[in-house]
Amino acid sequence: MSTTRYPIGHPKLKSAWAFYDWANSVYSLVISSAIFPIFYGALTIMKDDTTGEVLNDRVQWLGMDFNNDTLISYVTAAAFIAVAILSPLLSGIADATGGKKNFMRAFCYLGALSCMGLFFFNTDNLTLGFACYFLALVGFWGSLVFYNSYLPEIAEVEDQDALSARGFSMGYIGSVMLLIICLVLIEGYEIWGFSSKDLPTRLSFVLVGVWWIGFAQYTFSILPAGTAREGATRDGMLASGFRELRATHNTVQAIPQLNRYLVAFFVYSMAVQTVMLVATYFGVEEVNWGANGSTMGLIISILLIQLVAILGAWGTSKLAARFGNLPMLIAINVVWIGLCCAAFFVYTPNQFYATAAVVGLVMGGIQSLSRSTFSKMLPQDTKDTTSFFSFYDVSEKVGIVFGMIIYGTVAEFTGSMRYSVLILAAFFLVGVLLLLRVPRLQTKKAAQ
Repeated sequence: MSTTRYPIGHPKLKSAWAFYDWANSVYSLVISSAIFPIFYGALTIMKDDTTGEVLNDRVQWLGMDFNNDTLISYVTAAAFIAVAILSPLLSGIADATGGKKNFMRAFCYLGALSCMGLFFFNTDNLTLGFACYFLALVGFWGSLVFYNSYLPEIAEVEDQDALSARGFSMGYIGSVMLLIICLVLIEGYEIWGFSSKDLPTRLSFVLVGVWWIGFAQYTFSILPAGTAREGATRDGMLASGFRELRATHNTVQAIPQLNRYLVAFFVYSMAVQTVMLVATYFGVEEVNWGANGSTMGLIISILLIQLVAILGAWGTSKLAARFGNLPMLIAINVVWIGLCCAAFFVYTPNQFYATAAVVGLVMGGIQSLSRSTFSKMLPQDTKDTTSFFSFYDVSEKVGIVFGMIIYGTVAEFTGSMRYSVLILAAFFLVGVLLLLRVPRLQTKKAAQ
């Protein structure tokens, strides 16, 4: 393993950082967006073989009866609560003791191994299956807290928008490659000697874990481990975590631009991440794919989203350099409002494809630009970047908790996911209004 410490802005350092997106984004695509949601829907939804109409979508678990979308929404929300509680504390400990990379590696391994555990997910093992789903989500999002915090340490301010976009673009390309491999395995199951699509589908979850751990090794070999604060001891790690958390909170409160941005980010990110997490479940249940089912149609739309997102991340970076980060974020949020309103009227595959294409265009842009915008707002002399990014990530995670609970509750009481997207449109509108209150981002010095 390399022990060389590269200076900020070194090409090898930036490449290694962006490469972790290549490694972990297979979770986002295969588990969060593509194969697992379809697999979950096949397990929990009974449809008419002729018309494709949903006949039953109730799931019995722990002695209770749930709508299948509500159940997965609540489990997802619970996982994000765990991340929101753990990440600030662990981030403070990492900054105080120099253990940033060790925490990132631990969450990576937790997530990847849990993805492999999804191989055993079925209606007879719901508790084990949901436990693996829960831990995979915690591992993925927990590792991102530490991954994102490296951005201001490895790239100069003027390069952060482009590097953030580069990371997301690499993630989209890598995840599409593995998805295609999984689809070849699943759709050509007879060629590979399988009797049905069930086993190769489960094997795709194992491939996600292997890909994630395997490619992450390059990142771990190059990124610096972190520097322990002078005087910090392992005996006081827990206390260090709380002290760091309190100090970071006070700093954020003292910087109006940073504080206002985090509030706006909390609101609009709640809607963005909820849409991304439930889009495939929406497609499975609300779109009429006919008697042939929804599998390939959904996969095509998800691939479309990923490919267009590469263009979105790159294009947004270029437009932000010309018009500014905050104006671009406001414009993208306005597009999301229109998308949510349009989604209410999506019933056919072609309508779903068209909506998916626009979602991909703004999905990559809003994610990469939100991350780099926050990085640019940090005080110029910031060394404890993990603690600051834990606030960024907690804002995102707590927002997702609210978003998933609202989405699942509306689906439970209305029996449809359509009304939930209108509520998400309202959150995007509030996000626009809050972004208008954030002082314009100019330079890192001005941000202070």
